[in-house]
Amino acid sequence: MRLKLVAMFMVFQGLLIAQPQIGSVDSQLFGELKEKSFKTSGFVETNATIVVINGLQYVSTIAKVTSEFDEYALPEGIIFGSRIGDIVTLKVGVNNVAQINQLENVTYLEIAGKITPMVNNAVLDLRADSVHNGLNLNQSYTGKDVIIGVTDWGFDYSHPMFYDTALNNTRILAAWDQFKTSGPAPSNMSYGTEYVGESELLAAQSDTACTYYDYATHGSHVAGIAGGGGAGIGLKGVAFDANFLFTAIHLEMGAVIDAVSWMKTTASAENKRLVVNMSWGLYYLGPLDGTSLISQAMNSFTDAGVVIVTSAGNNGNDTFHIKKDFNQDTVSTRISFYPYSSHPSMWGQSISMWGQVNHSFKSKLQVFENGVVVMETPFYNTDINPGYIDSILVLGGDTVFFNIAIDSAHPQNNTPHMRLRVKNTHANFRIILKSTATNGTVHYYNVTELSNGAGNWGMPLTGGDSHYSIGEPACAEKVITIAAHNSEIRIPNGTVLDGSLASFSSEGPTIDERQKPDVSAPGVSVGSSISSYTTESHTAFASTTFNGRTYDFARFSGTSMSSPATAGVVALILEANPTLTPAQVKEILITTTREDSKTGSIPATGSLEWGFGKVNALAAVKEASRLLSVTDAPIFNNVNVYPTLAIDILNISNPGVNQYTYKIFSLNGMMVQSGSVQNQISISSLPKGTYILHLRSATDNGVKKIIKM
Repeated sequence: MRLKLVAMFMVFQGLLIAQPQIGSVDSQLFGELKEKSFKTSGFVETNATIVVINGLQYVSTIAKVTSEFDEYALPEGIIFGSRIGDIVTLKVGVNNVAQINQLENVTYLEIAGKITPMVNNAVLDLRADSVHNGLNLNQSYTGKDVIIGVTDWGFDYSHPMFYDTALNNTRILAAWDQFKTSGPAPSNMSYGTEYVGESELLAAQSDTACTYYDYATHGSHVAGIAGGGGAGIGLKGVAFDANFLFTAIHLEMGAVIDAVSWMKTTASAENKRLVVNMSWGLYYLGPLDGTSLISQAMNSFTDAGVVIVTSAGNNGNDTFHIKKDFNQDTVSTRISFYPYSSHPSMWGQSISMWGQVNHSFKSKLQVFENGVVVMETPFYNTDINPGYIDSILVLGGDTVFFNIAIDSAHPQNNTPHMRLRVKNTHANFRIILKSTATNGTVHYYNVTELSNGAGNWGMPLTGGDSHYSIGEPACAEKVITIAAHNSEIRIPNGTVLDGSLASFSSEGPTIDERQKPDVSAPGVSVGSSISSYTTESHTAFASTTFNGRTYDFARFSGTSMSSPATAGVVALILEANPTLTPAQVKEILITTTREDSKTGSIPATGSLEWGFGKVNALAAVKEASRLLSVTDAPIFNNVNVYPTLAIDILNISNPGVNQYTYKIFSLNGMMVQSGSVQNQISISSLPKGTYILHLRSATDNGVKKIIKM
């Protein structure tokens, strides 16, 4: 009998030891749940995180487990969620709380803390919260006195996210609705309607892009990530004290260039630095090698002091690309179509083909039905058939529409080029692209095209891949191109789960083999503001009432979200050091990135998926501040420029070379003077103020802040 008692005691002790550890607060909550579940019929009111599954209430929990944990051995009333390493999520039935004592191989259990799915996870991942708190900095930075320009659609000018944190005044300086024809247009433009100041913005309420492009909330979501003020409920973006300029842009290159030009002019009048976010992109705006006009324009804007941040694209998991190195052979690939029933503006597919200089190629369409070619075009040759062909293929009462534009040498990059557009609504037809060449390399892209001119998602090509999937204007050399990853997760017990690359994030390189993307930022399930005027359905995770109107917040994913997150970081950098050029800002972002278990060790030349790593706002702002603090040091290689406080002349001591080239920028990034000198620079024509001098010799270059008295 005594032996049996000892054995029973040992088993009891083993059960006690096997029970998971639970913190005091959670023990109290579990106790309250037990008591309420016995006393209450129906739903239980509690401070614990409750989810409803099949009409029953469950407490959401997080557990740390041993390697012997078996999800199939869970007690009744406890549901397994997911596992990452030794962390699992469990749902415990409110009426089964007592069962937690029977959990095996669970060392620690806690009730999942209530969180608001919002930009906070992205802010933490970016280390922007440390910048807001001034961690190891000379002060905190929040984007004050910097302007974030957003080119997009779906702006709600009345949304509280765009007010200051006290909800007293809007931080939108002006907006330009290119769709609205009533005017007045901006003074330097001939179309659209401009709103300046709070009263005009609030009277306008929102842009009118929904009449053309019905996803009328994207711009509000993007802007909230970059610089949302919190809306009174704590949903702050990255640079929550920055000002805004909004442009609802037409879907064409000229309108984009106009938008950035308008923003640049407005920012210059405000004497503030400007970062422009572009959360959009297309694959048939021009060559995908940085030579297109839109790319050239964006490069020029950066030369003039505007920092351009753009999304890399969302075709990272689309096999819409083929790179073919020809050797007197042929490639055949089926063109997949986006379903015509899935979008009211669906037109067809756009196949862009970019060859190699001085290497012609030829392509044709084939239409298969039941495995047999029933119609086909002749081969079109880039050398023989330059021009435009608009035609149809007809079989009985069924028609395939197509047109093809052909360049023997495209004017922007001298490569042979074809753009084939195909419309096929016949369910039994299979459209095949057949292409051949003696030699040379050709890149093929299959992108959906809508009748309203939009559409930027890839559709499969047989034998295709997702490489070279950086679109326009993301392939421009001087813009900052952003990949997307999941935000890291910080579990209350101190465990940090690193964020993996987003499956949709487009990968490089550009088709001229340059490194893109540049860096990566959070872009998965990022919560932000929704236009209260949108016609698009969404699932709100939070709402607030402001000035008698309800405003929603929802989670979206895409490089459209990672781009404004980075634009917000740029605003923090420019607040810390407004003297930086766009090239310096880009270099700072690249050289201060962080690596983790998901990125692995990134080569010095960069990664075609991650760029140079994850954006690190704290390290970037530190570096920006450091560069500002050394502006009075020798400009380079023991060469001094003096005096710092100058009236008419800047002197260059110890020139050491015959000639220098220089550029002088205002603090808002505009170049105001340039030239070549030997030992003196005249600044007599400049107005009084603070400027940034860039001096370059054949071997060195440097930057110095000067003040014109």
